[in-house]
Amino acid sequence: MANPQPHVVMLPFPAQGHIKPMLMLAEVLCHAGFRISFVNTDHIHNIIVENIDKSPLSQFPGFRFLSIPDGLPPEHPRDSSSIKDLFTSINSTGKIMFRDLIISLLRRDDLEREEIWHAPCCIIADGIMSTLAIDVEEELEMPVITFRTYSATCTWVYFHLEKLIEQKEIPVREGDEDIDRLVTCITELEKVLRRRDLPSICRCEVDPSILKFFLEQTSKMRRASGLILNTFEDLEAPIIRQLHSIYSKVYTIGPLQALLKSQMDDSPVAGAATGSLRQEDRTCIAWLDKQPAKSVIYVSFGSVVVMSPDQILEFWHGLINSGKPFLWVIRPDLVFGNGPNGLPEEIMCPTNERGYVVSWAPQEEVLAHCAVGGFLTHSGWNSTLESITVGVPMICWPLIVDQKVNSRCVSDIWRVGIDMKDSCDRSTVERMVRVLMEDKDEEIAKSTSKFANLAQKSVREGGSSFCNINKLIEDIRSIQSKKDDCKTK
Repeated sequence: MANPQPHVVMLPFPAQGHIKPMLMLAEVLCHAGFRISFVNTDHIHNIIVENIDKSPLSQFPGFRFLSIPDGLPPEHPRDSSSIKDLFTSINSTGKIMFRDLIISLLRRDDLEREEIWHAPCCIIADGIMSTLAIDVEEELEMPVITFRTYSATCTWVYFHLEKLIEQKEIPVREGDEDIDRLVTCITELEKVLRRRDLPSICRCEVDPSILKFFLEQTSKMRRASGLILNTFEDLEAPIIRQLHSIYSKVYTIGPLQALLKSQMDDSPVAGAATGSLRQEDRTCIAWLDKQPAKSVIYVSFGSVVVMSPDQILEFWHGLINSGKPFLWVIRPDLVFGNGPNGLPEEIMCPTNERGYVVSWAPQEEVLAHCAVGGFLTHSGWNSTLESITVGVPMICWPLIVDQKVNSRCVSDIWRVGIDMKDSCDRSTVERMVRVLMEDKDEEIAKSTSKFANLAQKSVREGGSSFCNINKLIEDIRSIQSKKDDCKTK
């Protein structure tokens, strides 16, 4: 009897920006014939399974969703304003439940969809789920490969959190006289990264228990057998080389959306494989079809960030005053507190020919549209990489976790956009939009075109990401083979 195909358990952090790249990797592995048990929290599971039948993943009998409780009550908002609660509950309830789930998978073969599910051979776990996965690895001898869904650069910064504390670089207080002082204790970033650009968890305003959570996760993460990153060699080569000082195996397999498309003969990726937990409003595509080429500024602050009504109004007036057509994603839960109540009606409805507002957009399709000439973004890593991949320059307004690092890379390392962190008054917004859309900075134009070409090259046959995903697949098969050998002895 032939040896079974590898069965991999995948464990994302329960947020869209983390689930999205995990699901894309799951689909790539399914194409390789792997079986995937994708473990969400119960809360996320209840949201995402409604759309799975519309997803490319539904075609794979070797893919299934499993779930564990996150320990929070159903009515908990689970947004960025209450993220501490989720971190705490994941470390307690989630840890116990995940261990019990893995034990149950190891003890028996499952019969599902008339298919045999053999015991898993390894776990691919989000880097900030390391306290769940690494303890299971050490107790049950289940190999763990960590998938850090941030950039290589931000991952490298997180590995220096203890050193930043030792050298009193953090915590950083808004308004400090030396907030723009360069941080010189992080190799390769000595001449680029300022204290202002450090992750938001390094700010005085953030609960110190959140910094402690990330310190614990990063420490545990070092013990994984390998590191997966959704990036590509030509974008972050110097930092990737540094990460090899921690991991003997670093798999840079991005941009995952381009890698997946290349393996599917450029057919569109849709449904749950995009990781979207929200209903997309596709009417915006028809609106974009009517706009001139490169004329529209696309505005989206991601799936987690919350803003005050005053901040939204400043952006609104800045966009209107810029005179540029804009497509703006305003989620129902974007406004801090009681939702969009109190915002002017014109913001919550499609405006005139110059502006269009939706609650959620098919972002990859929007960014690839010929009418889009710029992206005003929160600088989440998925959004940043999607924009780089299609050559759309960015205006960065970062707020939380890795976003501040990403925005600095965009403006001062890769030169594919401009950084607007820590400011959002209407005059600044108007000026930045005009600079990006009118001035057409030659260096930014050249860099966006260069990195878009390199991103596409990386996922084609012979490219770095193409080779690395094959190496990852081979290494997981090797883990499975060793497991099978042990069974026969």
